[in-house]
Amino acid sequence: MSSSSSPQVLPHFAELFTELEQRFQSTKLGNDKWYILAIATLVAGPDPERVDQLYLHLINQSAYTTSSARQALVRRLREALVKAVPIVGVCKPIESILAISKVERDEDKDYSFTREGWQCDQASHDRGTNWFQKLYARDSNNTLDMFASHRDFSWISTEITYGLFLSDRQVLDDVETELVVAPGIMSQNLPVESHWHIRGMRRLGIPKEEVQVVWDCVQLVVKFFGTRMDRVPTVEAVEPDV
Repeated sequence: MSSSSSPQVLPHFAELFTELEQRFQSTKLGNDKWYILAIATLVAGPDPERVDQLYLHLINQSAYTTSSARQALVRRLREALVKAVPIVGVCKPIESILAISKVERDEDKDYSFTREGWQCDQASHDRGTNWFQKLYARDSNNTLDMFASHRDFSWISTEITYGLFLSDRQVLDDVETELVVAPGIMSQNLPVESHWHIRGMRRLGIPKEEVQVVWDCVQLVVKFFGTRMDRVPTVEAVEPDV
């Protein structure tokens, strides 16, 4: 594919991604974490197809000059979108992955399949429960008890959201998973679950000042799309509950 015919990143998206990357440089989260937040906020936003802009922006960087590197990158982006399914629903992630597929080169396509053969069995239950308890700790039972009269939702949480989706560690680690979940929820301006997952980031050991960077980056993307995040608690407001 010649450079003249290759899809190009729109300048205002390039500016947004550069700003996110620069803000993450003030943290110890790692150079490959900012784009996990970026894809989570894009897929939760009003134009999930613009995940293609993130992909194009990334493959222009020096770290992704080889086909194998681009395949490894798309595995991470795809896993973030898979993990976004229980957070934003299935339709937006489908729009996003199809948008990426349209701009991928044939030689860069990755055909791995992470959840082939998955079963809703005891091992999956244990993985999901362990990850849930890591985030919720002393609040685990009380949180699930909220659904005592709506037990389908507690089952969905433990067996599907956590068992199938969030506890899978084949591609993304604990912090990266929470960088999908917390920003995805915050982008939807959801107060209760945003509180839970701002707290969850802190309980994973992410320092308060770095959680603040995450909070600020989500706000940056929300404002970029002209939407609001005015019901999400501040990091400071959540801190006493950590």
